[in-house]
Amino acid sequence: MRNRILVLLAFCALIVCNLIAQDSPQSNFSRYGFSAGGGLGLGRDDVASYVGNSPEVVFGAGMNFTRMFGADAEYMYYNLDFRPSVIRSQALADQSGRMQSISLDGIVNVPKHIGKFAAYGIFGLGFYDRSVSLAHSQLILPPTLCQPAWRWWDLTCLNGAITTPQTMSSNSRVAGGFNYGGGVTYRLNHLDHAKVYIEWRYHRAYQADGQTIVMPITVGLRW
Repeated sequence: MRNRILVLLAFCALIVCNLIAQDSPQSNFSRYGFSAGGGLGLGRDDVASYVGNSPEVVFGAGMNFTRMFGADAEYMYYNLDFRPSVIRSQALADQSGRMQSISLDGIVNVPKHIGKFAAYGIFGLGFYDRSVSLAHSQLILPPTLCQPAWRWWDLTCLNGAITTPQTMSSNSRVAGGFNYGGGVTYRLNHLDHAKVYIEWRYHRAYQADGQTIVMPITVGLRW
């Protein structure tokens, strides 16, 4: 217990030192930060089975409390269009899907830089809106066998089959979730010393019909 208290006190001292340092002449840094990027998302679990890998974009705005600590709010759009093979095999003609999220994240910058390169870690909580739809509604009649991806439309199945007539059109699930990850930045000589960044993130949302897990790899600009 004593060691834990000492570690906690040391951590608090580190935060206080950084807050004091931000007022010193040597600690000139940008108070506000913005970011925009896009890349490839790697699906896991259901997303891997139905969608595979998919494009995504992200935009963020936040505040730097010190050189080491900051926070931002982010918006992410993640494409959830199914694989052609899934659309054909599971009778989902003209399917489209997307996941949009808003998250509040903490950022920890690594104090040590290597030339113009720097690194950071990021973690946060947010809300995730996963939506799927069909261009034309489908009436599903019993005793049609349920397909794995149909659960994203919230259809009711009993013993693996439809037991009452149901319409499949569009459905949306909003849930809480978390994310974490990290990235590397490279400071430019132009654009007011903006930074190019590459980042890996892990997002998990807890929808009622199962977890939605994606891992975006994003390249973008921070300024």
